[in-house]
Amino acid sequence: MTLAFRLAEKGRGFTSPNPMVGAVVVTRGQIVGQGSHRKAGGPHAEVIALSQAGSRAKGGTLYVTLEPCSHLKKRTPPCVPLIVKAGVRRVVVAMVDPNPQVKGSGLAQLKRADMKVEVGCGEAEARQLNEAYVHWVQTGRPFTILKAGMTLDGKIATASGESQWITDEAARAQAHQLRAGVDAILVGIGTVLRDNPTLTARNSSDPLRVVLRQPLRIVVDSRLRIPLKAAVLEHQQAAHTLIATTAAASTRKIGLLKGKGIDVLVLPKLGDHVSLPTLWTRLGQLGVTTLLVEGGSEINAAVLRGQLAQRLMCYVAPLLLGGQDAKGLFGGRLPRRLQDAVPLKNLRIESVGRDMLIQADFSTH
Repeated sequence: MTLAFRLAEKGRGFTSPNPMVGAVVVTRGQIVGQGSHRKAGGPHAEVIALSQAGSRAKGGTLYVTLEPCSHLKKRTPPCVPLIVKAGVRRVVVAMVDPNPQVKGSGLAQLKRADMKVEVGCGEAEARQLNEAYVHWVQTGRPFTILKAGMTLDGKIATASGESQWITDEAARAQAHQLRAGVDAILVGIGTVLRDNPTLTARNSSDPLRVVLRQPLRIVVDSRLRIPLKAAVLEHQQAAHTLIATTAAASTRKIGLLKGKGIDVLVLPKLGDHVSLPTLWTRLGQLGVTTLLVEGGSEINAAVLRGQLAQRLMCYVAPLLLGGQDAKGLFGGRLPRRLQDAVPLKNLRIESVGRDMLIQADFSTH
């Protein structure tokens, strides 16, 4: 099963909205087939492993990190009939698929075929591997990571808004790897107006040296103030952009943006801004299972208030800015009482070059 998990990991960033899955076929103590799901719409891990094993799969054991599928409402054939046809006698599954279209039905069909079925081997690791997929299936919203680079005293920008660069090159390189592994990256219009970012995943400081797979770029812009020449609107063939706005936006500008190939979502307001809970739901419907928020303090505060993030990632530089006018990680009006502080769990700290990466999960989300 350990090998199956390693195989599943190879699909990170490419299988969404499908889960990452690895499979290994063992017969008489020998590995005779192995496979991983590499991209949405491509063959499933079990199919690849069984195809590699061929006739050697007969009488063997199939180890798979997620319950094999049995439904027809997808682009590829169901795996259960292929497993039965291959003649394996035992199937070891790490976890049940939470997708209502599967959720135990695949296991039931295998048992009806007189196979020995075992569930739960490495379940904790399997859930961690596909935590985004599980969250998306259960809530209909993307698993959200709120990421920021900040000083040791919690500042993400100077009073004038300068933030490039608080963190060092190693932290920024790791952040680009993170971008490459998510479905979408989101910022507010303030970040676009201030920094004019490309929001692409790159393998160097060169904005043109982007990685093969790019996340969807999302800008929250309630009044559609984005300049038509903004960097995030360029290179739509390589990295697509979606703008979330409200009825306060100019219909003429919406037309101009759509003419450039930009998707524009007109959403309800929450206060004076785009309703982020509504946006999250729409993104889930679009198949966005993982979302990286790299916005400023106001977007961060709105995400926090809406309980929309599942993980916090802070790259902390050994710098101090000080002053009440420097921009903190969270803006807006937040709780005045300590008892209303947002609790975190599973705190992890690691060194990244000269900086520290502090990760934690939101315990109430």
